[in-house]
Amino acid sequence: MAKPELRGLYAVTPDCADGTRLIADVEAALAGGCRVVQYRDKLSTMPERVNRARALRELTSRFGATLLINDNLALAALIDADGVHLGEDDGNLVAARAILGPGKTLGASCYADFGAGQAAARAGADYIAFGAAYPSLTKPQAANATVGLFFRAKTEIAVPVCAIGGITLANAAPLIAAGVDLIAVITDLFSAPDIAARAAAYQKLFEEAQP
Repeated sequence: MAKPELRGLYAVTPDCADGTRLIADVEAALAGGCRVVQYRDKLSTMPERVNRARALRELTSRFGATLLINDNLALAALIDADGVHLGEDDGNLVAARAILGPGKTLGASCYADFGAGQAAARAGADYIAFGAAYPSLTKPQAANATVGLFFRAKTEIAVPVCAIGGITLANAAPLIAAGVDLIAVITDLFSAPDIAARAAAYQKLFEEAQP
């Protein structure tokens, strides 16, 4: 089975006490055209995470979208997610690739470190994420990943490149122009008054950038 295309808006879920609202918000993003979702949850209990992940698995399957789990290989396996996204402290990428097998998607956070991106690609990552692209409310201390870094990664590393951190509809275009394949967004998407419309607007940026 071919892996999904990794391009466009990449919706990363916010911490949310209300699981029903979380599912509804993700459904709105999917209705707006988003086809890649990462379930990221730092606050819920493990039983809550399992229930939410299962609901997201059903939802993303219905929309033909990709569901990735942040930092948790066991949870990804339990609900048969499409893959995982790992940070530098979340486990060995080579081991994760072996556990996932060739058919699942593995993403890696590389912060503002080009060398880490090269190493992640060699270790079997299907995409690499650099950030913060702009000052981020989620991770205010994150180093800045410049447009030049994204351009270099696209020209020298042969896997899709994701930008994350402080991205809004107003500042996403330069990143897409630099060749970024995925724009990972939390706050600007899920705090929007109309999530579906905001998702559609991000997707339109990618459509307009097509050669």
